Amino acid sequence: MTNAAPKTYNIVLLPGDGVGPEVTRAARDVLAVIGDFYGHDFQFSEHLIGGAAIDETGEPLPEATRAACVASDAVLLGAVGGPKWDGGKRRPEEGLLAIRKAMGLFANLRPLQVSPVLAHRSPLKKEIVEGVDLIVFRELTGGVYFGEKTRTADRATDLCEYTVPEIERVTRAAFQTARQRRGKVTSVDKANVMETSRLWREVVTRIHAEEFPEIELEHALVDSMAMHLIRKPREYDVILTENMFGDILSDEISVLGGSIGLLPSASLGAGGPGLFEPIHGSAPDIAGQDLANPVGTILSAALLLRHSLKLEDEADSIEAAVAAVLAAGAMTADLGGALGTRAATEAVIDAIRAIHWAAAHRVQMHWA
Repeated sequence: MTNAAPKTYNIVLLPGDGVGPEVTRAARDVLAVIGDFYGHDFQFSEHLIGGAAIDETGEPLPEATRAACVASDAVLLGAVGGPKWDGGKRRPEEGLLAIRKAMGLFANLRPLQVSPVLAHRSPLKKEIVEGVDLIVFRELTGGVYFGEKTRTADRATDLCEYTVPEIERVTRAAFQTARQRRGKVTSVDKANVMETSRLWREVVTRIHAEEFPEIELEHALVDSMAMHLIRKPREYDVILTENMFGDILSDEISVLGGSIGLLPSASLGAGGPGLFEPIHGSAPDIAGQDLANPVGTILSAALLLRHSLKLEDEADSIEAAVAAVLAAGAMTADLGGALGTRAATEAVIDAIRAIHWAAAHRVQMHWA
C-alpha cells in the first residue's frame, strides 16, 4: 500500500507592519506542523501590504500582492498601520480595504468564546462573561467606508450606501451559520434614523421569513446593542450588522475575553480564497520585542483551515492545542503570563504534538 502524495495548498502571507511579521511567523510555524501531521503541503509566499508596502513601492497594495492573493487558496494577514505613516499621502489601511474589495470578501466573521480560565481577566465581572459564545457577521464591502467622499475647506461628507444584493448575501451567510449554532440571529441597525438601516431591516426580515423561518430573529438598534453586549453578552449567538457598526461592536466585545490578542477573524466571499487575520492592530510600541500575543493569529490560521481549505480536523487540532495551553497557564504578558511570542508559539506546537501522540497511543492500545 502506498501513501497518497500530499495535497498542495498555496497560502499567501501578508506580514504587514508592527508586530505583524512576528505573529504571522508564529501562525506559519503552527501550520507547518499541522501539514506534517496530516500530510499536507502548505506552500507559503510572502508579499507586501500596508505601511511596509508604502515604504517599498509607494503603494499600500502593490499589484503583485493583489494578484498573488486572488490566485491563492487562502491569505493570512498580520496587521497594518502605525504612527509612522500618519500625515502621509497614502495610508496603510488603504491596502486592507483594497484587498478585501479585490478578493470580493463581503462577510467578516469575528467569533468570541470566553475561556473559563480567562474569565477573571475580563474587565467585567466573571459571572457576566463566563460562557459567552457568539460570532459577529459584519458586512465588509459596503456602507460608509466605501461610499463617495467629498472634502472642502469647511465641509466633508461620507456617503453610506447599500444595495439589496449586498445585504442579502451577508444575511444568508449569518443565518446559515446560526443553523449550525444555537439558532438565533440578532440584526443590528439604526432604523429609527437611517434610510440604509431601514432597507437593511426590511431585507433581513424578508430573507428570514422566506428562507430561514426556523431561526429566531430579533432586531436591535446599535446604540442599545452596545449597552446590551456589556450587560448581558451571554444572550447572543449570531450578530449580523453593517460595516461600520460591525467594526465598532466587534472591537467592543474583543475585550470581554481578557485580551484583544486572543481573537481571530475571517473575511469570506462567494467561494474564492478568504483572508484571515487577528483583530488586534500593529502595536508598534512592542514590535520586535517578542512581546506580542500570537494566539489571535494562530486561531486565525485555524479559521483559514476550516473555511478556505475545508480541513475541519486540522482546525480543531489547533483550537484544542490553544485551549490546552491557556488552561495550563502558559500565557503572554497581556494575560498576566511570562511567555514571549516565540515561547507561546512553541507551547502551542508542543500541545499539538502531545494531542497527536495521545491519539496515536490510543489507537495502538486499541489494536493491541
